[in-house]
Amino acid sequence: MSLIQGLDYTAVFIFALTGALAASRAQLDIVGFLFLACLTAVGGGTLRDVILNRDAVFWVSDPGMILSACIAAILVFFTAHLFESRLRVLEWCDAAALAVAVPAGVGVAMGMGQSAPIVIIMGIATGTFGGLMRDVVCNEVPLVLKKGELYATAAFTGALGAVIIVALGLGTLAALLTCALTTFALRAGSLHFGWCLPVYKSRPKRN
Repeated sequence: MSLIQGLDYTAVFIFALTGALAASRAQLDIVGFLFLACLTAVGGGTLRDVILNRDAVFWVSDPGMILSACIAAILVFFTAHLFESRLRVLEWCDAAALAVAVPAGVGVAMGMGQSAPIVIIMGIATGTFGGLMRDVVCNEVPLVLKKGELYATAAFTGALGAVIIVALGLGTLAALLTCALTTFALRAGSLHFGWCLPVYKSRPKRN
């Protein structure tokens, strides 16, 4: 198994956990769990592969990805009731998945020889799109759009860090590790310490 495939598998499983947790909060049946888990798990990677015109979308060439997502969904279906706050568990699992999916997207784009802006965009898309679809389907405000949350910012900074590391000649492995650590550190800081960016505030009209 290649490094990128390993990152994809890990991101799929953890994102599937978040999709299933969202399904538990919406009180869906087992089919709803499976659907939402798979949608969340492969959404970002599917968008990445379609845009980059890869030979095959990652889960089509390796159906084990879907099996992994289904296992995560079933696991949560039988254990979600054990968590005191499923939303909090969802947020932290989502942070972990983001820190794996962004490097996966970055690695795929770099492996295809894409330019730095495309590498960054693919990292962001891979990390955020599955969770965005999950939240929209569940009629929730997407985490990526919540006021003051470091989410897309964390993905962008991590992907940018990877590009800089490669430009410095330190290698792809160091770049992906930097991407993962930076992304998780910023997202975790937002969840635990309340780190955020300034938000727009309207000003009174002048006479």
